[in-house]
Amino acid sequence: MSTSAIPVSRAGFLDRERIIAAAGFNRWLVPPAALAIHLCIGMVYGLSVFWLPLSRALGVQKPVACAGLTLMSALTTRTCDWRVSDVTMVFELGILVLGISAALWGGWLERAGPRRAGVVAALCWSGGLLLGALAVYIHQLWLFLLGIGVLGGVGLGLGYISPVSTLIKWFPDRRGMATGMAIMGFGGGAMIGAPLANLLMVRFRSADQVGVWQTLAVLGVVYLVFMLGGAFGYRVPPAGWLPVGWTAPVATARRMVAPGHVHLRNAHRTPQFWLIWVVLCMNVTAGIGVIAMASPMLQEIFGGALIGRPEVGFTALDDNGHRAVAAIAAGFAGLLSLFNIGGRFFWASLSDRLGRKNTFYTFFVLGILLYAAAPWSAHAGSRVLFVGLMCVILSMYGGGFATVPAYLSDIFGTQFVGAIHGRLLTAWSTAGVVGPVIITYIREAQIAAGVPRALVYDRTMYYLAGFLVIGLTANLLVRPLAPRWFMSQAEVAALQARERTGDAHAHGSFGIDAGRFDGTALLAWSVVGIPILWGVWITVRNAAALLG
Repeated sequence: MSTSAIPVSRAGFLDRERIIAAAGFNRWLVPPAALAIHLCIGMVYGLSVFWLPLSRALGVQKPVACAGLTLMSALTTRTCDWRVSDVTMVFELGILVLGISAALWGGWLERAGPRRAGVVAALCWSGGLLLGALAVYIHQLWLFLLGIGVLGGVGLGLGYISPVSTLIKWFPDRRGMATGMAIMGFGGGAMIGAPLANLLMVRFRSADQVGVWQTLAVLGVVYLVFMLGGAFGYRVPPAGWLPVGWTAPVATARRMVAPGHVHLRNAHRTPQFWLIWVVLCMNVTAGIGVIAMASPMLQEIFGGALIGRPEVGFTALDDNGHRAVAAIAAGFAGLLSLFNIGGRFFWASLSDRLGRKNTFYTFFVLGILLYAAAPWSAHAGSRVLFVGLMCVILSMYGGGFATVPAYLSDIFGTQFVGAIHGRLLTAWSTAGVVGPVIITYIREAQIAAGVPRALVYDRTMYYLAGFLVIGLTANLLVRPLAPRWFMSQAEVAALQARERTGDAHAHGSFGIDAGRFDGTALLAWSVVGIPILWGVWITVRNAAALLG
């Protein structure tokens, strides 16, 4: 029997057929389910809180250093502390595996449905953290990389793309806003997870323990519960469902809207896919350059001015001065994180009005101007202006992530948008590895050439602006697809056959539809909203010293 003929009553608990929404379902219950998963996997951006404690996991008070330690020997040593450069590889490995797993299993996700994918993501990400806790406990770096980097990276990839197709189908009238709400959570994961991890490490710290393995174990269990809750909260609309009173917009010069659906096997054969790949890659490369050097950049540019001693450069500060400016720079990183999160919702929602192509034009044109202006603001000694420029830049970095799924759905249709998005995320993996390497090389080369620390970032900013010029050119070349790329109505009907149940035009949501924001929706949003508000409060409190 074909899968399209399987009755819902015989479908498995995790199968797509079992989560087709019934009449009256409130579509606003789906975004908090997606947020629950994204807030958990977004902790990958907060893993840096573990680097220094891990570098003295054996020595506790100070690292147990071993002469001649190489990466190969570090993988299996049980008597030497790991170096920071050893443990930071888990982040790069996780982002690399994220893109690969999203590309490999995006097609499976479209067939299996978001619930099954969400459950697998929960088991992989939480299992990776638990395996990482075991690795720290027995002090085996290879297991740490395998657990969080590889197994956790698979969870990152599946968890990241699991809600995209579903949300776009539930919100055809607000595609940008819908994906912005979910992907906002990925940016917010570190805002919540990093301070939570710090609190847990303080709780578990002792004379002979740095508290990392216990913290990873607790986070693994907590994230498993939240992610499973999100996965079981997923519902998909019946095929043909539309919000009451809404009709699909007509394609215009400002808004490209696909008249049909492109099959996954053909999407990567179009120039539009690779142009949007370059658009995302360049936007991420430029933004991740700022993220990678945010803390040292602020410290080296402003030096003693951050602590009321403008006459003292960064290299002339004593140990107490270095600690003080480092604490303020941490607040800067937190503030950038907050704008990264807010930008994901703001810009993606705005793209529903501007159109996706025009939104990316804004990112690139405004970004070029801001990157070029950053050195001027630094030389002028205007800390507030410099921080403001960086915050806007990071908002557009996050906005690019949140807007690109809607961009893909406008070009390729919605039938395979989750899988197509998964393949596009290889652009993120590329930028996540190449971007920091290029930026670090430029910085080190200038320092080696004797360029003063306060000036080494000038050329770096101009290089980042150059990446945006490439992205701007690629975005300019994006055009609507030719009709030959779209599937026939018969092909689409065959794919959607198992998604039809009951009244294909059942509806129920607040806002544009006739539903209402009931108690269930309020509870679902509270579960994810309260942690977000806590993270915002912590971030604003820590950033106060920067602007004060």
